Amino acid sequence: MLQKAILADVISPDTSKEEALQRLDELENLVKTFGGIAVVKVIQKKNIPDYKTYIGSGKLQEILDENKSNKANLLIVNNLLKPMQNYNLNEICKKHGIEVWDRVDLILKIFDKHAKSVEAKLQIELAAIKHMGPRIYGMGLELTRQAGGIGTRGIGETNLQIMKRHLKRREQKIKEKLKHYDQIQASHRKQRRSKDLKTVSLVGYTNAGKSTLLNALTKKGVYVADKLFATLETTVGQLYLPSSGRIALLSDTIGFIQDLPPDLINAFKSTLSEIIDADLLLHVIDTGDPLYESKILVVEDILFGLEVSDKPKIYVFNKIDLACGLDVKNISNHFSDFSPVFVSCQEKKGLEELINKVEEKLAVHTVHQVL
Repeated sequence: MLQKAILADVISPDTSKEEALQRLDELENLVKTFGGIAVVKVIQKKNIPDYKTYIGSGKLQEILDENKSNKANLLIVNNLLKPMQNYNLNEICKKHGIEVWDRVDLILKIFDKHAKSVEAKLQIELAAIKHMGPRIYGMGLELTRQAGGIGTRGIGETNLQIMKRHLKRREQKIKEKLKHYDQIQASHRKQRRSKDLKTVSLVGYTNAGKSTLLNALTKKGVYVADKLFATLETTVGQLYLPSSGRIALLSDTIGFIQDLPPDLINAFKSTLSEIIDADLLLHVIDTGDPLYESKILVVEDILFGLEVSDKPKIYVFNKIDLACGLDVKNISNHFSDFSPVFVSCQEKKGLEELINKVEEKLAVHTVHQVL
């Protein structure tokens, strides 16, 4: 069944119109990536979201009334809902045939849909368990009420404990399995170091063109789609360095996005280990995106959280064929600390200059390691 969604966002009154629309546009793109369509988009300006239902009661009733003609079966809130907010919203909306997801629910479902490897599926399940865990409180509360109310030791309390134990056991099993994959990847990285193979990792906001760039530089043939989170698994290709006649390994990893929850980042730690161990990072930027500067900050913030923000880095301004009136000189001056390169993977422009800069950076990095 096609998912028809109402998108709702609660923002502070001082949020600019541009940022407010950008937030909802990104949420709509996530819905499209999942395979659904947005039929209504709602923005509510409040200093503090409603304690019980996140969306204010008046606005929520407006949404439900409007939906009589739109017939959406999903309400997606563009933030992380607290367990009781999620519970209360679902209790109200299910009477109208509407299921409630928050932003993390949607991202997890996209991940689950796109995951191909066993490792990626395990990572997603682990993130889902961590996201679901706190919500058991609300579910358990309702079960306890059904069992006879507060002060009784009924079936609700028993079911709550069973669910908690089940998730804890499952979480432990997943972590043990993921440790096995960690060991395999660590072994691969050790072999590379023993062969003195330099590693370069692509990072960037989701849909910036990292996989297309990997294909252009290595002819790896990675799946490319105009969708958010098209790549979940790590792919490694060989990058030929003509000046030295050597090979470097170029890896593509999951794209980043604003408000990416820590549990999701932690679940993908083994995938992101390619970034952590890389000798050089290529930060790929969609130059055609009018909000690319704010997305650079999002990526840099996540890199800081991974403790890799000080690694040697090249800013790769991609999709220059789609950027109108691009001020290359001004951008180059502004980001001069990151050796900016301007490329078009589609038109094969700037790739030779990029490879030359990669060689230069790796050579400097090697000298610093020796010293």
